[in-house]
Amino acid sequence: MKLPLYQPDAANSTRFLFFTGKGGVGKTSLSCATALKLVEAGKRVLLVSTDPASNLDEVLETKLTNAPTPIAGAPGLDAMNINPVEAAAAYRERLIGPMRGLLPEAALRSMEEQLSGSCTVEIAAFDEFSGLIGNPQAVKKYDHVIFDTAPTGHTLRLMSLAKAWDQFLDPPPTSKELRAIGVGNQCLVVNGTFETKCPEDVTAQAMQQRGLSALTAASEFIDSMPSFLVPLRPINILGIGGLRVLLDGDGNNACVTKKHDDWTPPEMESLEDLVTAIEKQGHGVIMTMGKGGVGKTTVAAAIAVMLARRGHSVHLSTTDPAAHVAQTLAGQVDRLTLSKIDPALETAAYQDEVMRAQGAGMDQAGRALLEEDLRSPCTEEIAVFRAFAREVGQGTNRFVVLDTAPTGHTLLLLDASEAYQRELERQARSTQPEEVLRLLERLRDPAFTRILLVTLPEATPVHEAAMLQEDLRRARIEPFAWVINQSLLHSGSCDPLLQCREESEHRYLREVVEKHATRTAWLSWQPEEPIGPYALTRLVSSNRQFALS
Repeated sequence: MKLPLYQPDAANSTRFLFFTGKGGVGKTSLSCATALKLVEAGKRVLLVSTDPASNLDEVLETKLTNAPTPIAGAPGLDAMNINPVEAAAAYRERLIGPMRGLLPEAALRSMEEQLSGSCTVEIAAFDEFSGLIGNPQAVKKYDHVIFDTAPTGHTLRLMSLAKAWDQFLDPPPTSKELRAIGVGNQCLVVNGTFETKCPEDVTAQAMQQRGLSALTAASEFIDSMPSFLVPLRPINILGIGGLRVLLDGDGNNACVTKKHDDWTPPEMESLEDLVTAIEKQGHGVIMTMGKGGVGKTTVAAAIAVMLARRGHSVHLSTTDPAAHVAQTLAGQVDRLTLSKIDPALETAAYQDEVMRAQGAGMDQAGRALLEEDLRSPCTEEIAVFRAFAREVGQGTNRFVVLDTAPTGHTLLLLDASEAYQRELERQARSTQPEEVLRLLERLRDPAFTRILLVTLPEATPVHEAAMLQEDLRRARIEPFAWVINQSLLHSGSCDPLLQCREESEHRYLREVVEKHATRTAWLSWQPEEPIGPYALTRLVSSNRQFALS
């Protein structure tokens, strides 16, 4: 399939540009590179991240706030983060500030508690987002405003708020759902395409074939809109220089690989070693967390399969609407059960429960008010939270493996555990089950919950995982181990580009082992996506020979 290379068109680009898609596909890099090309064409550009786990600062090598900040080396380019926590604090103050001095302190504290949950964070972030779109004065000095949006589900949820606060979107294919809410001016950018010059290189050939197969399978979708390619580059895309390499290819030949005969990989374990340590307890919760696209689902499924095959009762569950690997295991492994937390189903069940419990004794007007209250997106947060707590509670008598959603969503989910009880009290709901009341206690118990931070041996995934680890520690939750996934170390590739990428891994392998992790497992890049029990079992144990070498 021959597609043109992606190059932003300064003459024909619309004023507002959105980069959306699954986590880990390169939205931030491509949005930054597009912004750079537009300012180099003489345009003034504002680049905005709406991702709760934004890494815009790192890619642009600039400390950003919620106000436009000029980017050194790119005159005409300003960037900002819509920080959800800061936005929520400002939003609360706008609502509560006028009441200070008029209401008692107890009433003000109650209002602050009611506005402290993850739902308020989302509303506040949307408030900031809509201000940039709907207020001409806010962005009048810019020719273009580019939004580096959060992963698919968050983006659509954010945009759907503008249409109807009381409507929900099912987990989509992104393009169809965007069209459904009236966003039809779309193009597709396929990032990281790869062609090798080494026909005898098994790794390189497998990587090339995987890309070709994906393009072929999606050919109908690709043909449905203007589509472009961005080749895989040999370097991490950081800084203005890296962004120029991303789109222009300059520097492709500048990476000269060096023989590191004296370079010794840091000591790392295999995933099998972690499973052996985890199974000693006999039960409990294992959670995989990290940036979108790093392989959390695969790692979770591999661990669940290995534990089940060692004779343990295991339940594998996901809160990620994009998960698919785990679902391919249904009925294939003894002692392994599967479930998926579906927000729409959980919300409907919760609404029905509340209407039966609270609405039974109400008149028609009271029931109508209760139904209206339950149409708030806050209700979905509560319903998903309850389902999450229910899955964690199953770890008292079996192993529960949770493949969680990308970092930002996960943090909102954990944040909800603090605000959840207050929200229920506000809405006068029924007595809560034990698993809800004991959730934080269980998450903080290292003998009950083991959190694995999954990352790639690259700058942004490692540094986002490190920030996540700090957030977890502030919540008094200590990660059990890190898992470095899809590493080219020991690949023996003869392809110059892959050799460069392996070379660039070294600093991040050492950073994880020596600076961030108490223990580290390592997984090599797989020629075929590990789907099914046999492939997942092989993934767990295949790296033992190298992990401790």
